[in-house]
Amino acid sequence: MSSKNFNQRVSAPCIIDSGIIVNKRDIQRLLIDLGRVRYIHAQDGQIQSQGEGYILEVFADHQRSTLVANHSIYLNVYSFDYLELGKSANQETYFDLMTEGRKLRLIPLSNPLQEETTRNINTAAFDAVMDQVLSSNWDMQFDDDDCPF
Repeated sequence: MSSKNFNQRVSAPCIIDSGIIVNKRDIQRLLIDLGRVRYIHAQDGQIQSQGEGYILEVFADHQRSTLVANHSIYLNVYSFDYLELGKSANQETYFDLMTEGRKLRLIPLSNPLQEETTRNINTAAFDAVMDQVLSSNWDMQFDDDDCPF
């Protein structure tokens, strides 16, 4: 079989519930909707810090840092070599971001299935508020037309 035919038949990786992800875009896609998490930071197997936080941004930039402070988490996928996806003994999903003896474990505390409902409600509420703002802006413009100044 020629290499041309072989390349056409190779499938993209498929990872379901566990595995190692090295592609930065795939890592970013996995992390971007985590929301609230418990994190454990370990260096050479020793826990350095742990807590809860909210992932505010997931990005890929060689110039910026990953930051965890004041319950806010800004993740740069270039801060890590790979992500290991797995489940703990009690079936809790975890995301281990790994690089040279350092591990940042993220354990989701929010559920995207439940948050989708909330997100839809928030979107509807936002749309209603925007409709009110826009309609009052039109009213103000009409009122200004009557003003002699």
